[in-house]
Amino acid sequence: MDFERCYRAVDSRDQRFDGWFYTGVTSTGIYCRPSCPATTPKRQNVRFFPSAAAAQGAGLRACRRCRPDAAPGSPQWDVRADVVGRAMRLIADGVVDRDGIPGLAARLGYTERHLHRMLRAEMGAGPLALARAQRAQTARVLIETTGLGMAEIAFAAGFGSVRQFNDTVREVYAIAPSELRAARGRHQAPVGAGTITLRLAYRPPLHARALLDFLSVRALPGVEEVRDGTYRRGLRLPHGAGEVALTPADGHVAATLRLADLRDLAPAVARCRRLLDLDADPVAIDATLAADPALAPAVAAEPGIRVPRAVDGFELAVRAIVGQQVSVTSARTTLTRLLAARDRVDHEVGGSDGDRTPGQPHDQRGLRGFPSAEEVLGVPDEGFGMPVGRRETVRALARAVADGELDLASGGDREETVQRLLALPGIGPWTAGYLAMRAFGDPDVLLPTDLAVRRGAAALGLPDTAKTLDAYAERWRPWRSYATIRLWRAA
Repeated sequence: MDFERCYRAVDSRDQRFDGWFYTGVTSTGIYCRPSCPATTPKRQNVRFFPSAAAAQGAGLRACRRCRPDAAPGSPQWDVRADVVGRAMRLIADGVVDRDGIPGLAARLGYTERHLHRMLRAEMGAGPLALARAQRAQTARVLIETTGLGMAEIAFAAGFGSVRQFNDTVREVYAIAPSELRAARGRHQAPVGAGTITLRLAYRPPLHARALLDFLSVRALPGVEEVRDGTYRRGLRLPHGAGEVALTPADGHVAATLRLADLRDLAPAVARCRRLLDLDADPVAIDATLAADPALAPAVAAEPGIRVPRAVDGFELAVRAIVGQQVSVTSARTTLTRLLAARDRVDHEVGGSDGDRTPGQPHDQRGLRGFPSAEEVLGVPDEGFGMPVGRRETVRALARAVADGELDLASGGDREETVQRLLALPGIGPWTAGYLAMRAFGDPDVLLPTDLAVRRGAAALGLPDTAKTLDAYAERWRPWRSYATIRLWRAA
């Protein structure tokens, strides 16, 4: 938050800093993104804030031109493993709306008072204010993209009353909810009930083809698909089922969400952003990797490579276990059998359409969320289609998750979770590292024993034994996860 560095970023309208901090202009009472196209404010009228909630707490309203509340998330909070970083991810996933501040504090293992103190010190606002800022953004999206009544929007966005909703929208946007809808009404797309369309911002560059390539070859029938430049998948969300279509475009990812319960909008958006790694800082990452002459040509040819992550930690853990020491194609075949066995069990108990969004066409009901831990435990032995040892590892994982002994959410403690994973029979360093990279968002994971990683290293003229590659990769810190993706592509 150095004033001179922040002011230079604002003066140059540098998009890379959107979401890192927010610019408050005291003379106008407005806060903006660093890249706002408005005239650069005078120094004496400028204050910088670490969060939108902090700016709102200072009595400033969001700029209607640059929409700072819809800026990319801070890459710092996206990758940090400390308590504040974890808290920010859990708040984004709607934990405060569902469980309140006590629930958030319990998930993090701190008292409410101490948690409030830590967030105030780093974010300039407490957990309730941070959640309130998110509710305001969710409300704006629903106001502008749906035809729902204001009372429905208020409760879907997480507000406790319509009055609280009205007061917050007026305070954050300096306009009544009805006026906000009227101002954007002509831009509304005709969509069905429970359907929301929005743009997910990111920091350029974004190598969309690399993301879609990675997801396409691993796509599980009935759960996800990649077609015509769009990734679609079913979602298992806190209040019900959902489905999303994500289409990378210039400067944003177009998202169309179909939700059984609109209270799941904020967690659905957070999970989609996490899946595509949209809060990364690609310029900083590529600069570090390009400093290595062996990687420089690949970085120049394909800037903006992201780490494809996950919408569901349990799903990725099952995928990782099934994928141990087998090809991607073989793992996909085995997982498809497991999904078919889940569907047979559902059909036998009369729940085959349980994850289909109301109003969803019958021919699209196949895009369901990945099975829950409880559903996996209900699959009979013959439904797994894998060696006994691997089957029992999947079951041990499912039991630990179902019993609450293992938290695979992005807001969990990474080190503790990795240690608990390693304590399960059949889970070793490769599986734990793979999950740390893709499920928990650790930006600095190398998988030196991975065959494809070593093949990619050899293709680029790098050391290709596990030990020598591990030592060489020290120069790529703290972005070894991104180097791993590039080595996979080189292979």
